[in-house]
Amino acid sequence: MSTSIKPIDDRIIAVPEEAANKTTSGLYIPEGAKEKSTIASVIAVGPEVKYVKVGDRIIYKQYAQSLAELKIDGKDYISVRETGVIATL
Repeated sequence: MSTSIKPIDDRIIAVPEEAANKTTSGLYIPEGAKEKSTIASVIAVGPEVKYVKVGDRIIYKQYAQSLAELKIDGKDYISVRETGVIATL
């Protein structure tokens, strides 16, 4: 996926995955009870990012101080510093 978003410093731009709407046992989760997903697919990285690359799936801190939720042209994105990333998948 290409984008015209160009992050600076150690920022990562990613598309968050949808939260599950069904439990592993098959029960449907109502919209108000869903938790936000903390997994996202990376679409752009800043020039100072060392350990994450475009195309990686990341787990990020949901309440990181550096986390910003963005909506551009009707699509949801997140911007997080590399220190807000817990792991890559």
